Amino acid sequence: MSVVGKQLNPVQSSSASTASASASASTAAAAASVSAPGSGDGNGSSGGPMGAGAAANAGGVGAEGKRKEESNVSPEEVLHLTKITDDYLCSANANVFEIDFTRFKIRDLESGAVLFEIAKPPSEQFPDGLSVEETMLAAAEELSLDDTADPNAGRYVRYQFTPAFLNLKTVGATVEFTVGSQPVNNFRMIERHFFRDRLLKTFDFEFGYCIPYSKNTCEHIYEFPNLPPDLVAEMISSPFETRSDSFYFVENRLVMHNKADYAYDGGIIV
Repeated sequence: MSVVGKQLNPVQSSSASTASASASASTAAAAASVSAPGSGDGNGSSGGPMGAGAAANAGGVGAEGKRKEESNVSPEEVLHLTKITDDYLCSANANVFEIDFTRFKIRDLESGAVLFEIAKPPSEQFPDGLSVEETMLAAAEELSLDDTADPNAGRYVRYQFTPAFLNLKTVGATVEFTVGSQPVNNFRMIERHFFRDRLLKTFDFEFGYCIPYSKNTCEHIYEFPNLPPDLVAEMISSPFETRSDSFYFVENRLVMHNKADYAYDGGIIV
């Protein structure tokens, strides 16, 4: 069985961290956050791990200024959402910890096959051999008013898969990410996947503690839900009506929110 997927509108910088799979879609979003040719503003992307995740905003606003834009939304609140949100629940500037996803891979645990893998080129992670701190400072110095025109750029990604993706049972999602000058405590990701207004699956993962200026790697196991055949058929025939919200918390504070949508009709000739 071949599983084929592609990012139709990938983001340039990361955040969606981990791939979630709302029964199939989730693992895609995180991938998007890592960076691929496409539109993005360096804030990260992909709702999800699939999700489109969001990466760090390296420019312009200092930590104190960003803190004023942090959201009061709690993990408990997002766990009780009954549909995809109409808007982003935090500002793109809420990522005061400069979390940036640089590599993402998903594999089928049953066959061992790598289904999706993407990474930022080293030159994009640390251009000209600069350190993380130097890279952040350089980005801040080069930030212009034009760069802030669309505060939500890079927070949304679109994926297309073949129907075979919906047959997967368990996948491992490996994500690599860096953090900035502040320690990151209790880093947590909650992903909610919906088909229209029907909840398909919630993924809730802890990343733990990350020291300042560190590069971190972890793998999370995603168990996809068993979907009835009639629902699977409807998802295949309704491209991009499967959606996800990816919420990232540090010490129960929402610091990133990314979105993604998915189609499962890749390879089908109408």
